[in-house]
Parts: sequence; structure tokens; C-alpha cells
Amino acid sequence: MHFDLYNKQRSLSMPRLALVPVVVAAALLTAACSKDGKEAPKASQAAASVNGQELTVHQINLVLERQPGLKPEQVDAASRQVLEGLIDQEIAVQKAEEEKLDRDPKIVQLLDAQRRNILARAYLEKASTAAIGTPSADDVRKYYDTKPALFSNRRIFMLQEFTIQGTPEETKALQAKLEAAPDVPAFAQTLKDSGLKFGVNQVTQPAESLPLNLVDRIGALKDGQALYEQGNGGMKAVLVVASRPQPLTFEQSKPLIERFLTETKRQEWLQKRAKELRAEAKIEYIGKFAEKPADAASSASAPTVAAAPAPAPSAAPASAASGLDADALSKGLSGLK
Repeated sequence: MHFDLYNKQRSLSMPRLALVPVVVAAALLTAACSKDGKEAPKASQAAASVNGQELTVHQINLVLERQPGLKPEQVDAASRQVLEGLIDQEIAVQKAEEEKLDRDPKIVQLLDAQRRNILARAYLEKASTAAIGTPSADDVRKYYDTKPALFSNRRIFMLQEFTIQGTPEETKALQAKLEAAPDVPAFAQTLKDSGLKFGVNQVTQPAESLPLNLVDRIGALKDGQALYEQGNGGMKAVLVVASRPQPLTFEQSKPLIERFLTETKRQEWLQKRAKELRAEAKIEYIGKFAEKPADAASSASAPTVAAAPAPAPSAAPASAASGLDADALSKGLSGLK
């Protein structure tokens, strides 16, 4: 996950989401009172009944809580829409039970798998939240100060990604000429004059949308300069065609950094906790699985926790920290073609 500032409004609206169940419940309580102020006999948590089976406000709230960015004034319309969906679902569930699909072995296995998944995630979410706490003010400030390309010196880039075909000798010679090009037109002309086949993709994106391991390197480039990566059968080049500054203050960045640091700590804790749990458990492999490679357990990925996407740099940056990772670059740009 990259540091996506376009999700900022979404992240800032998340606290409002906590108001949703309260707003829905309050609406029901209001409906339970008559216009003249007299209290109705009793407020009901039921929202509808399908063939005698009640659907409750709690079910509606559960769905609403998974709709990020929902504003209080949108709750009434959203809750009614959710209720209609729950009614359709309940009708289908009742038909499935009539046909005894809930006793089908495959369905039973799927239901059990969902239950296990939810329980595992619930444990990891609760345990990780209690273990990691919140980032300190010093940690947040340090991250801001050490990542000027993302914050104080943040820029919006127009980039051109070139994929150039050729032998190592040809591409290395071309790279030297391209590095000597004084501006974008000269770069383009040098590339054309080389006679090598190439493809180009142009995008405009902020610094936080770049692969994390390239943010500082591209941030250090001036307009007309490029990064290069030599590879088998060719070369990749990312040219900064133009850019404009759009810095973020510390106060603007603080909530985003806090979310990123929290998620980073969470993932680190999960990796560590997964190993601890394995060490504590008595695990026996049976049958053909008893012949598993000795390092299979160590290569298993740690369980993940279902959480709101943090609008922050990826907690798992590309591995080639010192070079222009072609795969990382492709992932960073592919969604913007």
C-alpha cells in the first residue's frame, strides 16, 4: 500500500463512521415518540420482518460500519438501502434452508471456514491493537523530517516510462548519451536517433503514488532527468518531464503518518507473533505432509488483519532499495495507464 493522499478525505471521514450506529438508533428512538411528545410503548430494534423472521437495526449497523466515508446526513438513505438488501438476502436464505442447503457438506465446510477466518482475524486484531499502541509524537515528527519528498518537498510529477529494447552494450551506450541530454526535447531526440525500439507510457501522479524505494531518488531529480535500470533484453528509464511543488505541512501529514506507522508496527508484530504461536503450538504433519521441506514453516506468510486501508507508504517496499526495480516501477505506474 502506498501513501495515498487522495484517500485523505476518506481517512478523515472514518471517525464519523463511529456515529452511524448511534444515529440509526437515535432515529428509531425518535420514531418511537409521537409528534406531541408522548413516548410510544416501547422502542423496537426490529427494522423489518420476512415471513416472521426479524431483521434488526444491529444487522443494518454491521453493514454500515463497513462503508467508509459515510456522512451522518447520508445514514438514513443508506440504512434503508441496506435494509432492502438484507430483505433480499433473508428471502434467499430462507429458500436455501427450505432446500436444506445448510446441511450440504460443502456448504457446511464453507461456513466453518468463514467462522475460523473471522475468529482468527478477531484475535489478531484485538491482540495487535493492545500490543502496538500508538506512535509517539517523536516518531511521527522524525518520519516527517526524514521523508521530505513525501511531505515538505512533495511534488506532483509528470513522468514518462520508457521500455527500451537492445543488447547490454547498446543500452549502456544509450544511457550515457541520455544522461548527457540537457532537457526533455534533447532526451527524446537522443532516444529516437539511437534506432532502438522502445515503448513509452506517460502518467501524472504525486510523490506518494511512486514505489516507496524510488520516492527519494525521483524526488531528487530535476525536470528533464531520469532514472535508469539495465535488464535482460533492454533497459527501463523513467523521465521527469515536468513537476510542480505541492508540499504538505506537518499538521496535514500527522494523521496520515500516524496511520502508516501504526500499520507498519502491526505488520511487524503479526510476523513476530505468528512465529511465537507456532513455537508454542504442538504441530504434527501427517501422511505426505510429514515429508515437507524443513524450511516450509519459516517461509509461510504471517496471517493478516482486516483493517481500514492506511493512506500511507507501503509497509513492504520493493526489495531493490538501491536500484530502479523494474517490477516495482511497473506496479507503481501500471494502474495509471
